[in-house]
Amino acid sequence: MRINDEITIQDWELTESFTRASGPGGQNVNKVSTAVELRFEAARSPSLTPAVKQRLKRLAGRRWGADGALLLRVEDTRSQARNREIARERLAEMIRQALIAPRRRIATKPTYGSQRRRLEGKTRRGAIKSLRGRVDGEGE
Repeated sequence: MRINDEITIQDWELTESFTRASGPGGQNVNKVSTAVELRFEAARSPSLTPAVKQRLKRLAGRRWGADGALLLRVEDTRSQARNREIARERLAEMIRQALIAPRRRIATKPTYGSQRRRLEGKTRRGAIKSLRGRVDGEGE
């Protein structure tokens, strides 16, 4: 399976199993195993770098197994072949997203004006709060 010009997933890294899908579909649901479970051995994949594997693990969430395999289940259509295509497309898209390294955030210094506005706001708020509370000596 080809992801981009540099990355190709080998056949041994992918395992497909078919089960009966849940939901509507009449007799077709009860008889035909159309749902696809695609298992990708991501942790053992030689074509992915450790950084990409780490990002893929974060993207996968609970679909990432304890053994380092990514498990995708697709039961969108009544066709087994179409579900296989969808599962492979989703895996390829997930790997493409993991290939994009996030930009490092560059810390910026707050402007003088923003610092002044912040401090003035705090002073104003403190003045309002100081007016709250018990009034002394008046009205007794």
